[in-house]
Amino acid sequence: MRRLLGKSGVWLVGAAIILLTPAIFDSGFALSIMGQMGVAIIFALAYNMLLGQGGMLSFGHAVYFGLAGYFTIHYLTLMGDEVVGYFPVSLLPIFGGVVGLIFGIAIGFVSTRRAGTTFAMISLGFSEMVTALTLILVAFFNGEEGIQTDRWVGPEPLGITYGPDIQVYFLIGVWCFLATLAMYAITRTPFGRMSNAVRDNPERAQFVGYNTQRVRWLAFALSSFFAGLAGALHAINFEHVGFETVGLAQSGIVLFMVFIGGVRNFSGPILGAVLITLLTSTLGGITEAWLLYFGVFFVLMVIFAPGGLAGLIMLHEPVWKTDVRLLRGMILPYAGGLGTALIAGVGVIGLIELIYFSSHKLTGESRMVLLGVETSVFSAVPWLVCAAIAAGGIVLCRKSFPRMARSWNAAIDEVRARAAA
Repeated sequence: MRRLLGKSGVWLVGAAIILLTPAIFDSGFALSIMGQMGVAIIFALAYNMLLGQGGMLSFGHAVYFGLAGYFTIHYLTLMGDEVVGYFPVSLLPIFGGVVGLIFGIAIGFVSTRRAGTTFAMISLGFSEMVTALTLILVAFFNGEEGIQTDRWVGPEPLGITYGPDIQVYFLIGVWCFLATLAMYAITRTPFGRMSNAVRDNPERAQFVGYNTQRVRWLAFALSSFFAGLAGALHAINFEHVGFETVGLAQSGIVLFMVFIGGVRNFSGPILGAVLITLLTSTLGGITEAWLLYFGVFFVLMVIFAPGGLAGLIMLHEPVWKTDVRLLRGMILPYAGGLGTALIAGVGVIGLIELIYFSSHKLTGESRMVLLGVETSVFSAVPWLVCAAIAAGGIVLCRKSFPRMARSWNAAIDEVRARAAA
């Protein structure tokens, strides 16, 4: 607890962001996006309890997210029909968490008996099974249409109805803060350390007397609880739950969030959840090829930055902790590297858009707006210009990136020299 309070500044900043952001972005669309970010942060951190903390790669963690959403929707409907007693909507995420916990205990007892690839395949099997059940058990899941409800079912304290978007945003924000704090506290407990030990060296953990399957099972159950909490918030936010919430695509998106953000750093899933939610919510309205860009971005991150965004940031931690002035010598090389990458990206994006437009427009259209300029796909000029920009950017990247690496090495060498002195 002392360590937790020692970092109270970070939590105060997080609370301030949750409280003050709606004053800056107050539109309904912005509140919806920020609400989705809050749900995604909880889900990504829950998944990272498996992957980052426990070393368990799951392809089916959306099962607990989606099933909790279904049960929450049904409970809201029963409350609205006065079939069951009233339960505060503000506390329904706990109900969703308990649902996720129950399914996590049951499924985890089976799946955590194996680790590695076998565990991943078992999780995939459960994901496909539950997805199939949503189309078979129509009485409960309502097939492809899913279930809709009304979150305004009764009197809440202080006149809260969860009708306005701002009230739903703060509900998600409060639970996001509490869940994040709880999951961080778990990482600082002996159980959190033992989960890391089972991840890194299960044979040694078993040798010193720990039941590795039981540790994985407990981690799986706790992760399912927080995934269920996120699923309940998702149901309250959208007032709808469909079969896609338990499917492989939902499990894949949270996997992308954690990998892109960084699996070995607690803040990584938070960064990944915010970035991916923003991209998936905005790119679809900008380009029809947004899934391709998303896939390319993921591949580039895995190849060139396997530690994720948080890993890239933490590479510079020794520098700013030693002397923040050392970062000054890195500004120009980094700016050059980012600038050349941007140039190459513009060229590649232009080529992708030209290819996509020419191959998918079957109506005979020839003109499109490319990077703000109206042009014809049948003209050689835009193709040559985009190819030249891409090629030039790549050539410049080959020169600027080594300079970035040299500036970082020089700063690290200085840090080591000062430490040795």
